[in-house]
Amino acid sequence: MSASRRLVLETRYAARKPWVPGPAAFERWARAALPGKLPAASLSIIVVGSARSRALNAHYRGKDRATNVLSFAGAGLAPDGCRDLGELVICAPVVAREAQQGRRSREAHWAHLTVHGVLHLLGEDHERDPDAARMMALEVQALEKLGFSDPYA
Repeated sequence: MSASRRLVLETRYAARKPWVPGPAAFERWARAALPGKLPAASLSIIVVGSARSRALNAHYRGKDRATNVLSFAGAGLAPDGCRDLGELVICAPVVAREAQQGRRSREAHWAHLTVHGVLHLLGEDHERDPDAARMMALEVQALEKLGFSDPYA
């Protein structure tokens, strides 16, 4: 997404430990996942702890455990042409644990999960093999633009 295209990003922090990226990093990562044809978009990112992630995951997905990222679709196209993408809820402790287990930097994993979540908000899914392959390819492409290596390699 070119710098001339508008992304309105709201970032809220209900957890800041372990290391959590700032709003500028989230914006850069989210922009990398957006298609070039999207003229303007709004997105909210909320960073939470394990208890909140677990409660949301149990309520919305029926899974009684904390998860790395949850995506909640937005209202769609506003009259001004700006697309409300929705909200990402990212769990800081889960991201840190997964990064360590996967031997990736926290920054690379945060970038990956931000891109992954934005792609979900754009309608991508990974429930079926063909859809998963497409989504993974989009993730890898966005992460390469950002200078991160393929998380699936």
